[in-house]
Amino acid sequence: MLSSAADSEKIYDNQDKDESKTLLLVDDDQSFRHRLSVALERRGYLVTSSPGVKDASNVAKELKPKFAVVDLRMPDGNGLDVVRAVRDSNPYARIIVLTGYGNIATAVAAVKNGAIDYLAKPADADEIDAALNMGERVLPPPPENPMSADRVKWEHIQRVFEQCDRNVSETARRLGMHRRTLQRILAKYSPN
Repeated sequence: MLSSAADSEKIYDNQDKDESKTLLLVDDDQSFRHRLSVALERRGYLVTSSPGVKDASNVAKELKPKFAVVDLRMPDGNGLDVVRAVRDSNPYARIIVLTGYGNIATAVAAVKNGAIDYLAKPADADEIDAALNMGERVLPPPPENPMSADRVKWEHIQRVFEQCDRNVSETARRLGMHRRTLQRILAKYSPN
């Protein structure tokens, strides 16, 4: 049925599953990818998993999946390239982007490229299944335990700090804050 690249994994424990629930799972973390594949298989999906952008883009062209769950950051590229490949192969695909580095700019980029939702890691199979099958609702339901405003601010500062190669002066300039203020924030533990 599918002759994908050697790196991709196909998990079929039950041949009676609905062919309309084909799902492409793309994540570079092998153990996470395997656990999530098994959990989604139990929910009735026909999962094909891939460890990287290039392999996943090739698999997407051939598989034309109805669903996709794509990690945003991978060693060989950006998950948004996979989102575009899936969208090109099946314009009606329901695509979820997962990332441990969530921010508003990447969420907007993911949606503009064709994703229907954006979930922060660690997202479990129930959350992913619910997001993939949320129907025609415009917005997903609110999170049970949303991050506090202080935590969102702290994570944004940490992300910019990492993107500036941990350069305090450059981070302070980009955030429009005093260098000493930034140093105090970086020295504190993360808020809840």
